[in-house]
Amino acid sequence: MEPIYATGMAAKLRSQWDRDSGLGQNHKAIKFLGQDYEMLRAQCLQSRTLFEDSYFPASASSLGYNELGPRSSKTCGVRWMRPPEICSRPQFIVDGATRTDICQGSLGDCWLLAAIASLTLNDNLLHRVVPHGQGFSSGYAGIFHFQFWQFGEWVDVVVDDRLPVKDGKLLFVHSAEGGEFWSALVEKAYAKLNGCYEALSGGSTSEGFEDFTGGVTEMYELRKAPSDLYSIIQRAVERGSLLGCSIDITSKFDMEAVTFKKLVKGHAYSVTAVDEVVFRGTPTKLVRIRNPWGEVEWTGAWSDNSREWDSVDSSTRSRLYNRSEDGEFWMSFRDFLQEFSRLEICNLTADALEMSQVKKWSTSLYQGEWRRGSTAGGCRNFPATFWINPQFKINLTNPDKVGSSDCSFLVALMQKDRRKKRKEGQDMETIGFAIYEVPRECVGQSGVHLKRDFFLTHASSARSELFINLREVSSRFRLPAGEYIVVPSTFEPQKEADFVLRVFSEKPADSQELDDEVTADLPPEKTLDESQIDAGFKSLFRQLAGADMEISATELQTILNRIISKHKDLKTDGFGPETCRSMINLMDTDGSGKLGLTEFHVLWEKIKRYLTVFRQFDLDKSGSMSSYEMRMALEAAGFKLTNHLFQLIILRYTEQDLTVDFDNFVTCLVRLETMFKTFKTLDTDADGYISLNFIQWISLTMFA
Repeated sequence: MEPIYATGMAAKLRSQWDRDSGLGQNHKAIKFLGQDYEMLRAQCLQSRTLFEDSYFPASASSLGYNELGPRSSKTCGVRWMRPPEICSRPQFIVDGATRTDICQGSLGDCWLLAAIASLTLNDNLLHRVVPHGQGFSSGYAGIFHFQFWQFGEWVDVVVDDRLPVKDGKLLFVHSAEGGEFWSALVEKAYAKLNGCYEALSGGSTSEGFEDFTGGVTEMYELRKAPSDLYSIIQRAVERGSLLGCSIDITSKFDMEAVTFKKLVKGHAYSVTAVDEVVFRGTPTKLVRIRNPWGEVEWTGAWSDNSREWDSVDSSTRSRLYNRSEDGEFWMSFRDFLQEFSRLEICNLTADALEMSQVKKWSTSLYQGEWRRGSTAGGCRNFPATFWINPQFKINLTNPDKVGSSDCSFLVALMQKDRRKKRKEGQDMETIGFAIYEVPRECVGQSGVHLKRDFFLTHASSARSELFINLREVSSRFRLPAGEYIVVPSTFEPQKEADFVLRVFSEKPADSQELDDEVTADLPPEKTLDESQIDAGFKSLFRQLAGADMEISATELQTILNRIISKHKDLKTDGFGPETCRSMINLMDTDGSGKLGLTEFHVLWEKIKRYLTVFRQFDLDKSGSMSSYEMRMALEAAGFKLTNHLFQLIILRYTEQDLTVDFDNFVTCLVRLETMFKTFKTLDTDADGYISLNFIQWISLTMFA
């Protein structure tokens, strides 16, 4: 194993062990860039200096690269100032966090600010993001920290309090009064997490909802709302979900335009309650909505001053009716569907809810990746490669209702870290997923990664509504109880990205990543006595081996390259000395570092078998194998590997065009066989574990 792969893998394993022990949960957040808030603050207080963050400096690079780039008019004349330099009595939070603390600046991140505004409605959620005990009075050291959910993990982000100022005013988010700074510092921490301020331009409120709660968002186009949307909203409110709604704009002139009945277009509202009243003898469904501005309210039916309230019984009226210009109002569910365009529901995960709440989602989360040549198969339009995508199994065992077999669940596929890549000219990939019923013969099994033939002969049971270039694609489904496979993919093959797949169900549902179990089913090696070996082979061996009658690595290289050059149908740049040493390591039973006649005969038979497999799976007869032909060839050679191991093989053994030539194919198989046999030799009690001290470990890895 080469050092770059070994050290990278070690870091990845170490990271996984840390997460398995609970690192990344809200109470044990990962320190972003390794910065420890308490330690840095203590150092500043001891040295009587104010914190300066070298990871996110007060410079043009932290602002942006294009619209907020060094030469843009928006950033011309920007100074970085601390709150005590901006006003005489800066405050962190005054009288609790409120919507007036969040006024937009010269950055198109209203989606983020709408999400922050929704947070102010729930103190518990707010203080997961904005930890208590921060301010500008005693213990002030110019350092603050905030926590965000990022792709399955909570991250603690440290910032200094130097904020960009232009013409004496904060350039970005600011409070209405100008002296309260928590929202500006939250925005700065989120910009640091995403690379710079400009990376926050443009987005969906649901993205902010999720990064502040760890929840999952469903989007509904209200003109084609499902028939049970009211009950979906009702259950979401009961679970403490965050709900946002908005009215689409048809042109930029519509932005924040106020309709005849005082609704604001292109503006993020919150849904805060639902209820049902009896109006003139007829049950009527109502929705309560809040304008984060705290004013400008709906003036139609069921609004604060409407006559409908006069026809409702007094107990209901006293419970629901509230006449004040606070931005909150009721409207009928029917009007809601007509007036608003879109509803976003951020369903909170179990750990984001108060412990006292009974109704929780059952959740499963998986980290995954699409890699060129190994797991980036593209969508179902590409049948040759679709099957190589990661696969996840859901076991639905708890129907929604007694007497029904249907189970409700929600699948959310989120691509990771794409805002950071904007500087490099990259943005969101187009993503989606398909769901298949598990074939009868595979029900109850885990070590199964379904292959190409299954997907060629089976239709999907369900799929994401769209393949779209959003950070997250999510859809709600109802399917009969049973086992299903979710296959997440980019639209086109060979597109690389990391992703998180989450499965949410209202009743418990088991789920797991589907992968082949790592096994080596190798044919028995027939070791012949010298007397049994063909005379012609013996004669050839004597010519090749020389006087010592043993073949060294150098001699083996000469032999193999001479033979392989005669096979014009094979692409190869020849066997290198490292490959030949690996072969000798595998076959050298007496530890001489060379091969005798019987050892060389076993190797020769092995290479002939490898050649047969190679030709069998070089389907297009190109003389080399594509990466997905390689996966099938490895299985035919007796090796079943996980997606992750296959990714490592593709990284290690393919050419630049992701093809595998014959010498790399042989090298890979020899290395795999060596590692399997080495482990099996050391695992004397066959329990799947071995114990090595450092000297044994280093001796083994230097030799392998």
